[in-house]
Amino acid sequence: MNNMETQVLIIGAGPTGLVLALWLTRMGIRVRIVDKTKGPGTTSRATVFHARNLEFYHQLGIDQKAIAGGIFMQDINLWTKGKKAAHFSFGAAGKAISPYPYALIFPQDKQEALLIAELEASGVMVERETELLSYSDSPDGINAVLSHNGQASTVRALYLAGCDGAHSVVRKQLKVDFVGGDYAYTFYVADVECEGPVANGELHAALDKADFFIAFPMKGAGNVRLIGTVKDKDISGGELTWDDVSHDVLSRMAVEVKRINWFSTYRVHHRVASRFKCGNVFLLGDAGHIHSPVGGQGMNTGIGDAVNLAWKLRNVINGWAHVSLLDTYEPERIAVV
Repeated sequence: MNNMETQVLIIGAGPTGLVLALWLTRMGIRVRIVDKTKGPGTTSRATVFHARNLEFYHQLGIDQKAIAGGIFMQDINLWTKGKKAAHFSFGAAGKAISPYPYALIFPQDKQEALLIAELEASGVMVERETELLSYSDSPDGINAVLSHNGQASTVRALYLAGCDGAHSVVRKQLKVDFVGGDYAYTFYVADVECEGPVANGELHAALDKADFFIAFPMKGAGNVRLIGTVKDKDISGGELTWDDVSHDVLSRMAVEVKRINWFSTYRVHHRVASRFKCGNVFLLGDAGHIHSPVGGQGMNTGIGDAVNLAWKLRNVINGWAHVSLLDTYEPERIAVV
């Protein structure tokens, strides 16, 4: 079985798939990683990176590269009715727990660029514009049909890792439940250049009843990510713009937006797949679970999935552990999720 074309076929080249590919490659496991997009993401998307994942990146030797590309976030300010109600720092408390006692603001596009560069340096390229059409699973491994430029090809692998996002083809073909629901509001996210109290390099959250609002610091003077709710808006007739967002809370907090660098709206879901492992097929990241964006739960948990699965695959493939070790992936990660 170890003479197959590849040992682990990874579908999806977001942070979860890239970390899995890099971790396995560094441990001598043959991988292929494919993604249907033309290239990596160019917008910031997920931004908050947790201490535990910096500890994982230390094991890969890339923690300092990540830190150099981001900024520390240790201070949180809570606002209500346009006035600052509380301020606290979690940096000091974290020193006894981790060498990284902070959240790192490290946008997803920059993170993907770092992981891709490290993976390429190890001799593995992401195969772009390549998508999974179908697969079959047997005790002997995986037969997967891929499509690239309209040409189909079959790949044999020991294991298949579905890291292909909330609309996962891997999960859909497994026909497992994806139980959960939607939050009531439409949210907006805007990366802006601004002036005012929220541009001081700290996190700010408004607890007003009228609006939900969080401002995250970004690298560069005056650069801030704003997240809030869009209420009583019908987006079925077209895309919302910054002008459609209620600016009441911004006015109360004296936020003066000078420039919009990126703006998007989205609905927030909370869902968890009923299974994370079926035979030789695994679900990781958004393919297995999606969360509210608050706190960076999605990306960080997905990277944890990748690390948990990587060492188990390495040990089983090399014959250092019984195949039943892989059965521990599902209950351990579902408990975390």
